[in-house]
Amino acid sequence: MAQGFAPVFEAIKTAGPTRADSVARLEALAHLLDSAFLIPGTNQRVGVDAVLGFVPVVGDLISTALSSYIIWEARQLGLPRWKIARMIGNVAVDTTIGAIPLAGDMFDVVFKANRRNLAILRKHLESTGRLPQTIEGQAVRSNA
Repeated sequence: MAQGFAPVFEAIKTAGPTRADSVARLEALAHLLDSAFLIPGTNQRVGVDAVLGFVPVVGDLISTALSSYIIWEARQLGLPRWKIARMIGNVAVDTTIGAIPLAGDMFDVVFKANRRNLAILRKHLESTGRLPQTIEGQAVRSNA
């Protein structure tokens, strides 16, 4: 009976989210975790990761789980194991130092593990040609 559904599952898999959709979803998550809010009076941004750090143990576990999702999805996108290991290292450093009361919260403001992991992912996908390169900047209309 499962054999009869194989073409349907394959069609769903093919029609599923594109690689660009996955990267956009991960960019949104990394932004939320690392730089969603501007600290008033400064030019420094923090995210939910730093806020969760104020909740002992549970906050750090939730933050690590969300960061681990980025790594899991990067693996699904085909990153090699050594790059996945770098990403795990970033999360491990963030989790370990982030667990230290107060000092860890200050560290979370500076060391943005999810942004670092997203940069590893984007660089890999762009260098292998599996993600179109994006042009940074603004579009400007010329009257000439």
